[in-house]
Amino acid sequence: MTVPEASVAVELERLRGTVATNFAEVKGSLAVLVEQSQRTKEDVDRLRVDTEKDIGALRTEVEALKRNRWPLTAIGALTGVAGAATGAVALFIR
Repeated sequence: MTVPEASVAVELERLRGTVATNFAEVKGSLAVLVEQSQRTKEDVDRLRVDTEKDIGALRTEVEALKRNRWPLTAIGALTGVAGAATGAVALFIR
């Protein structure tokens, strides 16, 4: 080998080392990104399950409130009838 060929071989070897190092760095960065995306997916799934559970509990509470609410229309009608009866009694007593 002549001197220029040896110099080229050394530079090619140095270039190969640099490329291999950079590929290893990229591979490591991709592995970190994959791990973070998996964690994020797990967190989103857990949040979805918790949210659906909370929504179910709220629906149950709303249904219980609907069942236990006062029948305002019936109370209004009874109040009106009682007022009319009281007025009629007061009118006839005089």
